[in-house]
Amino acid sequence: MRRDAADHERSETMTPHPMPRPRFRIDGERCEETALPHVWSECVGAGRANEALRADWQRQFAEAVDTLGFKFIRFHGVFHDDMFVYRGSDGGGFGPNTPLESPVHTFGYVDKVFDFILACGARPFVELGFMPRELATRTETLFWWRAHCSPPKDMSRWVELVTKTVEHWIDRYGPAEVRQWRFEVWNEPNLVPHFWTGTRTQYFELYEQTAGAIKRIDPELRVGGPSTSVFVPDDRYKGEVQDRAEEHETAAAEDVDALDWRPVWIEEFLAWCERRQVPIDFISTHTYPTDYAFGADGVGVPLARYADATRDDLALLRKLVAGSAYPEAEIHITEWSTSPSSRDRMHDTVFAAASITRSYLQCATLADSISYWAFTDVFEEGGAGIGPFHGGFGLVNENGIHKPTFHAFAMLNRLGDRLLHSTPHGAVTRDSGTSAVSAVFFNYPEDMGLRAVGSADSYEATRALAEQGPNRRIRHSIAGLEPGTTFLVEIVDWKHGNVAEAWYGMGSPINPSRSEHRYLAAVADALLRFALTVPESGVLDLDVDLAPWAVMSVWQSD
Repeated sequence: MRRDAADHERSETMTPHPMPRPRFRIDGERCEETALPHVWSECVGAGRANEALRADWQRQFAEAVDTLGFKFIRFHGVFHDDMFVYRGSDGGGFGPNTPLESPVHTFGYVDKVFDFILACGARPFVELGFMPRELATRTETLFWWRAHCSPPKDMSRWVELVTKTVEHWIDRYGPAEVRQWRFEVWNEPNLVPHFWTGTRTQYFELYEQTAGAIKRIDPELRVGGPSTSVFVPDDRYKGEVQDRAEEHETAAAEDVDALDWRPVWIEEFLAWCERRQVPIDFISTHTYPTDYAFGADGVGVPLARYADATRDDLALLRKLVAGSAYPEAEIHITEWSTSPSSRDRMHDTVFAAASITRSYLQCATLADSISYWAFTDVFEEGGAGIGPFHGGFGLVNENGIHKPTFHAFAMLNRLGDRLLHSTPHGAVTRDSGTSAVSAVFFNYPEDMGLRAVGSADSYEATRALAEQGPNRRIRHSIAGLEPGTTFLVEIVDWKHGNVAEAWYGMGSPINPSRSEHRYLAAVADALLRFALTVPESGVLDLDVDLAPWAVMSVWQSD
C-alpha cells in the first residue's frame, strides 16, 4: 500500500540502506531493474469477524502472516450481532430484555480480534458493516449467519456507531497505528436485495456520512469505497437498483469476451463524490474474472472470462481513476479469486495455483492491493463446507491442510522487490535489502490458450484440465552470482503437493479419520525439492522441464 511522507520518514530511520546493486546478467543481457510491488501479500480476505475468535482460525492466520507475508486482513461483520458492538438493550438472558435509553457500544469481542491481528504483525483493513439488527430497516438478508444488509433506521445512530468505534480504536491502539489502516464503507452494495436493500443513492449517502464522520475524527484517516462486485458488460447496475432484464443479452451471448466489460458504480461514485466534495482516499472494488447472468427464462448462467481479464479490468480501472477528480486515490481490489463461489472445487487444485500465480505477476503494478478471497476454509457464508475439500476459497482447508494455492503464495512471497527479468511464464527478482536473487516460474499450459480455468461443481469435473499440455522447458542463465551459493528449488504440480487428488484417490471421504488427515497433510507438503550450487563461473544455469500446471520457486538459501 502507498505510504505517506511520515511513513517514509519512519521507515528511513528503521530500515538499513539497500545493498549496493550487483551487476547481474540473465541470458547474457544486463538487467534493467524495475520495482516489483508484492500486490499479492498486501491484504487477504476472511469470512467474518466472529470466525476470527476461533482457535483454528487464529493458528491458520498466524501461519499465513509468517509464511505468506500478509500485511492486512479484511472481513465482513465487524458490526454484526455476534460481535455485540451495538447494544440497544441489555440482552435479558432468561429475564426481561430491557431496552436502553440510548445505545451502548461494547468492543470486547472486536478487541480480541484486532489485538490478535496486530500481535501477528498484520493490520485490519476495516470493512464497516453490516447493520446491527436493532439499527436495520430490513433483517436477515444474507448468509447462514443472517447478516442485515440494509440502510440504517436512523443515520445519526449509524454515524454515532462509526464515530464511537473509530475513536475506541484510536484510544486503544494510538493515532499513528490507526492512520495506517483503511476504512472501507460496506461490501458489494450493488447486489440488491442481498448485500444492500437500498438504492445506489442511499449507498452514496451512507458513504458520505461515514467518510465525514471518520475525517472529523482525524483527517489523516483513510476511507474509501464503493466496494462493488465484478465488472459487467451490460446496464443492470446503471439505475438506482439492479435490473435483471439488462442481463438477458449477456446470458445469451455466444462470445462473452467480445463484450464491453466495465466496473460497477465506479464512474458514478467518483462523479457523485466530486459534486458533493466528499473525500475518497481509495477506490475499492472486486474483480473476479467471472459473472453470473440471468437469461429471459430466469435461469442463471455462469460466465467465465478469458485468462487476462483481471489484468485488462485493472488497466481500465486505473485509467478511470487517473482521469477523475481523485487521481491520487489508491486502488484496492478487496476481493479476488478464480471465482466468487465458496463451493467451486477449482479452488482446491493445482490448476488454481498456476492461474493465480500468472495473474498476480501480470497485475503486480496495476493496484495497491489485490486481496485474495480468502485465506482459510473456516468460512461460514453458506454454513460449514461438506468434507475437507469442498471448493472453499481458502489457501488452507478447515483443518489447516495446505492447498496448492498456499504453496503458490509462499513462492510469490519469496520474490524480491526488484524485477530483474520477466517472461510470460515467470519472473526473476532481487531483494533490495539483501541482494538475494529469487524466481518464480509456472506452466499455464499452451493448450489453454487464453481460456481461464473456470469453475467446477465437483472435484472430478476439474480433472479434465490435467489433460492440457504440453510440458514447458524453463531455461535461463543468471550471471554475477557468488560462486558456491546454494539455490533451493521447490515445485508444486500434479504429482507433488496435489492434496485434493490424493483425497479423491482415497474415495473422497467426507469425514476422514485422524490417520487419513495426517496422510493428507503430508501429501500436501510433499513438493518436489532439490538444490543447485553456483559454480566457480558465478553463472547459475537453470534448466527445468515443468509439467503442465506446475509452479516453481527458486531462491537463495540462507
